[in-house]
Order: sequence, then structure tokens, then C-alpha cells
Amino acid sequence: MKLSFELEQRRRPALGVAARPSLLAGLLLATALAPTMLASENVPHRPFAMWADVPEEKQFVVGLVYEESESYHMWAAKKYYNVSVKANGENYGIDIIQGYLALQYGLTPRWALDLNVGFTDAAWRKFDPDENSQSTGGLMDMALGVRYQIYNELRETNYPWMPTLTFRAGLVYPGTYDQHFAFAPGLRSVAIEPELLLRKRFGWPGFGFYNDTLYRWNRTTGNNQLIFAAGFFQQIKGWELDAGYQLLETFSGGNIIYNPDDPSGIVYPVMIREIRNSVQAGFSYTTRKHHIRWGFHCNTVFSGNNTDRKFWVGGSVDIPIGGKREN
Repeated sequence: MKLSFELEQRRRPALGVAARPSLLAGLLLATALAPTMLASENVPHRPFAMWADVPEEKQFVVGLVYEESESYHMWAAKKYYNVSVKANGENYGIDIIQGYLALQYGLTPRWALDLNVGFTDAAWRKFDPDENSQSTGGLMDMALGVRYQIYNELRETNYPWMPTLTFRAGLVYPGTYDQHFAFAPGLRSVAIEPELLLRKRFGWPGFGFYNDTLYRWNRTTGNNQLIFAAGFFQQIKGWELDAGYQLLETFSGGNIIYNPDDPSGIVYPVMIREIRNSVQAGFSYTTRKHHIRWGFHCNTVFSGNNTDRKFWVGGSVDIPIGGKREN
């Protein structure tokens, strides 16, 4: 499958926003606005409960993440539709390309900060009356977080049954893409998200279980969400293999209204109730000398409602800088 965006042929340019006087003022304004969002969840987030681990004290971790997705089908009001278009000898669906900077900093051996900010671009042809390529792009929804590692199973041995357990308090700030674009790459909603992450080794050497559960209060759109992921990992020297399941459940909102005889008439409710079931997998390698982590991950949606059947692939690199190891 080939992702083709044809940026030079798009009639709708990526939309920007005017400069804001301050981050605080922007947050207050966005919180006060009435919900008008027409998009799907796409907040930057590291897979496989990676955030359960925290950097060393006074250590920066600079991460670069690239992702792209394609989908040729969607679910609307529990019905399954084909949304592909054939043009120039190729099939076009709903496509996204994006990349973001993933920064972490270790405040103490237990406390860490993270900031995730990047650029995203989405495109499709199906919903244009003439099946021409349309797109929107801009800054992704920005994710900020503070993490506290409650327990580290490798460093603490008082309770051998305890996993590495970390609590994260997160804030999401809206991006700059066009939120009125069907299947826009994000909700453009201010959000607060408490999150609990764990990784536990058991059984044979290097084998373990991961879990990542967060609840997201979307303060602008009002359609709150639960994201749950769980799976297994296997570590072999510097390698790690990961595989698991992910659920996105939105607790309120309406259904997409879609008539396959008139695709350009697609209608979103003010609040979309998006539900996704997907499987995720990946692998990574961490170098022995400098502890640079190279990773690959993928995610495919196999069922849901008011969402498209995305297949995501991505790559990442995380580079630690400095640090003060605990004695």
C-alpha cells in the first residue's frame, strides 16, 4: 500500500492560527468556546507503556517520532463503508502523515516531565464533490505531562510482586489544523488526562506485561474518552518486542451521517462518539554504549464506530543526554 498525498494538487491549503498573546490566555479562551469539533482522536502518545520508565535525574531524552496512516473503509452509525477512490491508477483513502518531537526530562529519580509537539497533515478525495484531493495540516494537538514513578521493580525489591508503576498527569492543548475538515487529525480540544502506566516482568527472563490506562476530560468538546492498552513484551539483550490490544471509548456524542450515494454530504455531529478497537505491535533496539533507542511500531483498527479503519506505521529514535544515576 502506498500513501499518496499530492500536495501540489490540493485545493485547500493547511490552515494556521493567529499568534496568541500567551499560552494561559489561549487555554482559557479554548476552554470557553462552544464545542464545534468534527474530528478524531490523535494526541501524540508513546506506545507500549513506555512512559512507565522515567529518565535519570537531570537527564534529557530527545525523541523524534514519524508516523503515517491510511484507511479505505470507515464505520458510521455501526455501518461499514468503502471510502476509497481510484485515480491516476492508484487507490486513495483517508491518509495522514505526521511527525513530532518527544522530549523528556528527569527532575529526580522519580519525577519527570514530558512535552510532545509536532506537525500533522490529513488528506482524502472521497468527500469532495469532484473527488479532488483535499487536505488540512498544522500543528498537532500538543501533549504535556508530569510523571511520578511510584515503584520501580528493577531498583526496589521489597515487594517482588509489584510492577514498575507510574502516574502521569497530562494536559492537551489544541493544534492549528482545520477542525471542520472531515476526519481531521485530532479533536482540537483542551483536555486533562490522568494516566496510570505499568510494566511487570514475570515468567522467563525478559518477558513481561504492560498496561496503559488514561481518562481524557475533553474540556472544549465535552466528549470524554477512555484509552486502554495492554499487551506483552519480550526483551533479549538490547532488543524488545511488543504486541497488544488498544481500546478507545468515547462516552458521549452522536453518529456520523453518511449516504454512500452522496459522499460529499457527510455530516458529523457536534460531538462525535468515536470507538476504536485495534491491535498494536512493534520492536526496538537500544544501543549498549550510548543507550540510544531505535523503534518501529504499527497499529491497525479492526472494529469500531464513527471512525475509519486506519493502519498506522511509524518509527522513532530516543537519544538520552546527560543524567545523574542514583547511587
